[in-house]
Amino acid sequence: MIRRLLAAFALAAIAAPAAAHKASDAYVTLRVAGADVSARLDIALRDLDRDLDLDADADDRLSWREVRTRWSDIAALARAGLVPIADGAACTPANAASAQASPALATHSDGRYAVVRLTWHCAAAVQRLDADYRLFARTDPTHRGIVRYARGDEPLQLAVLSPGAGPVRLRLPALPALPAAATASRPSLASPVAQPSAQAAPRADVDASSTLAAFGGFVREGVHHILIGYDHILFLLSLLLPSVWQRRREVDRATGRLRTRWVPATDGRRALVGVLQVVTAFTIAHSITLALSVFDVLDPPSRWVESTIAGSVVLAALNNVWPLIAEARWKLTFVFGLVHGFGFASALKDAGLAQGDLVSPLLGFNLGVEIGQLCIVGLVLPLAWSLRATRSYRGAFAGGSLAIAGIAVLWLVQRAFDLSLIAG
Repeated sequence: MIRRLLAAFALAAIAAPAAAHKASDAYVTLRVAGADVSARLDIALRDLDRDLDLDADADDRLSWREVRTRWSDIAALARAGLVPIADGAACTPANAASAQASPALATHSDGRYAVVRLTWHCAAAVQRLDADYRLFARTDPTHRGIVRYARGDEPLQLAVLSPGAGPVRLRLPALPALPAAATASRPSLASPVAQPSAQAAPRADVDASSTLAAFGGFVREGVHHILIGYDHILFLLSLLLPSVWQRRREVDRATGRLRTRWVPATDGRRALVGVLQVVTAFTIAHSITLALSVFDVLDPPSRWVESTIAGSVVLAALNNVWPLIAEARWKLTFVFGLVHGFGFASALKDAGLAQGDLVSPLLGFNLGVEIGQLCIVGLVLPLAWSLRATRSYRGAFAGGSLAIAGIAVLWLVQRAFDLSLIAG
């Protein structure tokens, strides 16, 4: 059974379209000024090519000419993918011609992005702002929009939006209260701007719920990131496969020599402690480098990081077949976990927030990674324990470890030499 599952996973990885290691993200910066909302959307060219077929000559390379000639389609897709809603009413697009006439590109850690600038005009000065994010809702359910937003020149805040989830409240600060004389001179008290005290009353509850919702968004993003990260999953699987076995020394009857081999574990508590040591080591290690990278203390090249992650999967899988480190595997896990932390960081670093704005997203994202990791452990470990003494598990252990190593070698080659061989 396990052998079939591993074979199916390997086949899916090889058959899937080539893609970058990092998940599909778009980066949105929203600023509110009075009744106007302006936005910059950075959208990955690989995602646009999938939906718009930009590669006209089918040579697997996008030229500037191919992008520029389809810019009106790119701008239209971007505008349809984001709808700002001010105080319950959708805002009106204000610069369609300008967005279509100003093509530009930007570089993020995983490649080139189209930069589209949009503006909307709302019915009145914006007090409450919701974002209805729809980009790639029909073609890529794993896509996310990482949104920075602010009123005027205030510090940017961060939210993660899923396409097709409906309007999501963005936590804008309240509009400044009007002077008493100006309030008294206004002919109508129906306007929300004319009653700042009424609007300000529930502000604390709105802020608390919005902050909690934003934190929850990054928790979900962390879970999402690890569950679609084939290399992280295979690394954990390589560590979990031998967790239900133990190394035993015995005399080979044929040769009379002392040898060491894997045998099914008999102490479930000891096996569980070993798994907890491995998981804890991985958690602490990647948390350290995730924080160091996000706060720009260390910033190794993306290609180096991704290649080293692939190499860690190779070594972890081969260590099962030819064990150099069999007992204290948590030490090996800690060293490799440091590298995986740099890989996790790319999802947050490309958002481009100031350091002070990253604490809550960092904590939420890291918590989500741990939840996703525990989900994998909770799924694999009971199954492995129940089958550990069977012949099929022994075959899956060796064959699966070699299959994982083979896939990771392909990842290593394509990441080191910038090739497109398999997904991941």
